[in-house]
Order: sequence, then C-alpha cells, then structure tokens
Amino acid sequence: MGSVNKAILVGNLGRDAELKFTGNGFAIARFSIATTDRRKDSKTGEWVEKTEWHRIVLLGKQAESLQDYLKKGKQIYVEGRIETRSWDDKDGQKRYTTEIVADRIQLLGGAGGGGRGGSGGGRSEDDYDYGGGSGASSSSGGSSGGGFDPMGGGEGDDDIPF
Repeated sequence: MGSVNKAILVGNLGRDAELKFTGNGFAIARFSIATTDRRKDSKTGEWVEKTEWHRIVLLGKQAESLQDYLKKGKQIYVEGRIETRSWDDKDGQKRYTTEIVADRIQLLGGAGGGGRGGSGGGRSEDDYDYGGGSGASSSSGGSSGGGFDPMGGGEGDDDIPF
C-alpha cells in the first residue's frame, strides 16, 4: 500500500487571511486557524481546554475568490496535505515551517454567517510556482510584541521568501 498525507480540520481563523501574489501573478493566501480540544485533567478533575494553531496555505484562484470571506473568527472546514518547507533567513540560519496546503475549504456558520464554500482539487506540485520572492507583493505579518502571533511562528517569518 502507498502512503496518505491528508489533514482535515475545523476551526476558527485567528485573523483575516493575507493574500500575496508571486512575480508571475499566482495568488497565495495564508492564514491560521485554531482548534480547541477539551478534556478532563486526570489529576484535578477540572475541564481543561487546549488550543492548537494550524498554518493554512490556499493557492491560485481559490485563494483569490475566498479572500473576502476568510475573516477573523470565521469557522471553516479545511482539507489538505501537510507540507514542511525550509528557507535561509537573513542571518543564514535554516528555518522550517509546517503548513496545511488546502485542497478544499468550506465556510461554516461561525462568526459572520456562512454557507459559501469553495473547493479545489487535482493540482500537482508542477501546477504552482512559489515565486522565490522575486516581485511578490508583500505585507508584513510579523509579530508585534511578546504575544503569540497565530499567523506567524515567531521570529523569522519576515524572512520567508514569499
């Protein structure tokens, strides 16, 4: 049997999606969603919630068409594959990030209504070019201060090449 790389998540956006374009005009939307697990602590008997943040990447036409709907607090269903990529930051340090590259997004009913969804499919690695930073438009998604930034992963995100 072969292998399977599939992630399915339902969560809420931590902030509005950020849409960028590569030098050749290919759209890339990035956002993070939070999923929360609630379980009983075995020692105290108290209910404890744990929130996990997941970085999502949406590519191409789907990124452009859903941009207006991917707003902070919105609940969405995401289906995609897990990918880890690396780059060298401005200091020459190797950096890594793990993301869900979405194949399918469904807008759900949380925060701001819902109903409209989108799906993509059948893309291969050759169908998109991450652009390597040449000519890609940019807007800073860096962290401001000591708090957790759901769109970022800490320092070095501004060094991501796209």
